[in-house]
Amino acid sequence: MLNFKTVNGLAFLSFIGLLVAYLFYNLSFSYLIIIFIAWLLLTMAGSSFIGWNYHFKSLNSNPKTPKNQIAITFDDGPNPEFTPRVLKLLKTYNAKATFFCIGKHIETYPKIFKSILAENHTVGNHTYSHTNSFGFLSTKKVVSELQQTNTIIKNQTGLDAQLYRPAFGVTNPRIKRALKITGLQSIGWNKRSLDTRNLSKEIILKRITKNLKKGDVILLHDTSEKTIAVLEQLLLFLQRQKIEAVTIDTLFNIKAYA
Repeated sequence: MLNFKTVNGLAFLSFIGLLVAYLFYNLSFSYLIIIFIAWLLLTMAGSSFIGWNYHFKSLNSNPKTPKNQIAITFDDGPNPEFTPRVLKLLKTYNAKATFFCIGKHIETYPKIFKSILAENHTVGNHTYSHTNSFGFLSTKKVVSELQQTNTIIKNQTGLDAQLYRPAFGVTNPRIKRALKITGLQSIGWNKRSLDTRNLSKEIILKRITKNLKKGDVILLHDTSEKTIAVLEQLLLFLQRQKIEAVTIDTLFNIKAYA
């Protein structure tokens, strides 16, 4: 898969070559515009699709896992209405999951956050504010968001969280630098449910379960009634298929906390 460094290098060499051709051979200037547009579109797509690993490597799936296991992940909690119901369902079906929590929500609902850990699930960093403009924040601001959330987790639980889920799945060079500074490991997914979109629970469930295989990572959000309905059907499906739902750190055999 192409990455940011490779695309930039190819775009630069192509631009220089076409610029020389334009100056000495009267080549149409439109070719330069085409190269720029191609670079821009590739970079925008690479920044939006975490599975490309365009700017930095995220752990998106682990097909080499020896066991018939997958990971269910939840973003944007803890939520006072839905997180407890998610935990109840997971307990009923003896499943484990990973919750990437927003710092300001942890501050507001500390008891719910602690209940996630009390049920032996894993928690990770999902920024402090989850602002819509996160992809445009400076490196300094990204570092601040990640450190602030990790400090909250540390104060609440004594744990140094090592796992990070990019807000909206957006990546860029500034976030890459922030991860290098903070030492966090980016966690992506390869099964995006789109449970926050205007889709029926039947369509969402089909998106998740179609061609589901060992090592897959599912993205859900513990923030809606629809997700609760989808989760129960997903857990029933996993039970029938004899697929075990485990935490991210178990699936990838990594440490969730320092």
